[in-house]
Amino acid sequence: MTERVTVQVDEGVADVRLNRPDKLNALDLPTFEALAATGDALAADPSVRAVVLSGEGRAFCAGLDFAAFAAMAERGSSGSGTSGSSDITGREPGRITNLGQQAVHTWRELPQPVIAAVHGHALGGGLQIAMGADLRIVAPDTKLSVLEIRWGLVPDMTGTAALIRLVGEDVAKELTFTGRTITGEEAARIGLATRTAADPHTAATELAREIAGNSPDAVRAAKRLLNRAADHDLAGQFLEESRALGALRGTPNQAEAVRAYFEKRPPAFADPA
Repeated sequence: MTERVTVQVDEGVADVRLNRPDKLNALDLPTFEALAATGDALAADPSVRAVVLSGEGRAFCAGLDFAAFAAMAERGSSGSGTSGSSDITGREPGRITNLGQQAVHTWRELPQPVIAAVHGHALGGGLQIAMGADLRIVAPDTKLSVLEIRWGLVPDMTGTAALIRLVGEDVAKELTFTGRTITGEEAARIGLATRTAADPHTAATELAREIAGNSPDAVRAAKRLLNRAADHDLAGQFLEESRALGALRGTPNQAEAVRAYFEKRPPAFADPA
């Protein structure tokens, strides 16, 4: 198994990369665990002044690896000896997040500024990871989507809180209700991205080096103050995300959403009870 997240630190800038390029950096359980652990490690490293978060290969992150989670669940139910759990929704001890949410929230609570360099695709959970960063520099042709509605689900990795904060309530609802795909150019226009760049990683690294040249105490204090001004009752918001997902997961309409997509036909949903 390859290392799911790689980290290289140079002159105070941590270059953090999702590292499943053959899967378009799709999210499996080891990736969630690696993201959360990487955030913890960087938070404890005073030499790190800024972070660039990106994905190896052709995409930033294509979202959840459904096949990996399904295979883990099947192994667990067959009693094959797999001791790990494929469930990422259990609340983390001492945290307001579950593991899936912490893989995103870790970048917001990190004391150092985090810049996401986004290219290719940022879909579903991948977009939520990008939204966890303080800034997002995206390629103009990047494809971004709040994709969860396709599967009959809701954003459950802190995405509902982040979307409102970034684009406002009405645009957040439009993107979430429709799941439509937007480009990096539109993302920048509506505030989902900070700006576009032909080479997002180079642009993000240059900006990170500029930030790293400032007082780390002042930069950390500024991030703390700005986050505090924007956040309201995150614990309640994240708990509601988990409850909503739990109520949807495995229901007939959620299963129908997945089947219809893979069978390439219009879904036939039942009316809500």
